[in-house]
Amino acid sequence: MSSEVVSYAVAGAVATIAMDQPATRNALSSELLDALIAAFTRAREDPAVRVCVLASTHPTTFSSGGDLAGFAADVPLVHKHAASARFPELFRTIGTLGKPTICAAGGHCLAGALGLALACDLVVAGDTATFGTPEIDVGLFPFMVMALIYRNVPRKKTNELMLLGERISAEEARELGIVNRVVAEDDFEAAVDEWATKLAGKSPVLMKLGKDAMYRQLDMPLEEALDFLRSQLSLSFTTEDIQEGVKAFFEKREPKWTGR
Repeated sequence: MSSEVVSYAVAGAVATIAMDQPATRNALSSELLDALIAAFTRAREDPAVRVCVLASTHPTTFSSGGDLAGFAADVPLVHKHAASARFPELFRTIGTLGKPTICAAGGHCLAGALGLALACDLVVAGDTATFGTPEIDVGLFPFMVMALIYRNVPRKKTNELMLLGERISAEEARELGIVNRVVAEDDFEAAVDEWATKLAGKSPVLMKLGKDAMYRQLDMPLEEALDFLRSQLSLSFTTEDIQEGVKAFFEKREPKWTGR
């Protein structure tokens, strides 16, 4: 499956969703956001897919962020308000996917795209990539992605990023916890493939239970989170895969997951 703005390909158990609007540096237009939501929804519903990789076909840019032309368009305010709902819908779609996601940010990841990267479980960055929220420099503010940044980056550094609008390097992004791994260009695809393959080799049913629990407990009070997570642990005991995993461990062999 592919659209004019997003390519979608499945190899093995890995779905690669690549933004493909090089002329706009993958500006997050309504069209592109709709295509991304559709692609992640397709991956969620495909039992053969165990991992999603979000990537870009642009050689130097993951995404330049929100569509400035759309923000400045002469259309009724109610239309702009309705269009902005696509951002939280995409973030929720990724968060509730039930399958692990890797953001392959080989190039610059700016503004709204930083929120898109943080919505993913893991971020692999190219060593020449930069990250930032430069909206303030063009008379905007990173309202939609603020919630994700504050949940991933220390508060004072988040303030600095949003108020000054300056970019940071991939290595600094790694130190802040925005990025998991920084890789040279020649090794970038191999590094992403390595993690995707490892994730695809895990039990899909335990991965879904774990991923759903990760998302749901995020903002729960501690006592409520502990009760909820205890229930999920008990639920995991009912699966065949937990029995197979323990048995394989003691028999010193690789487990054979059934997804049940």
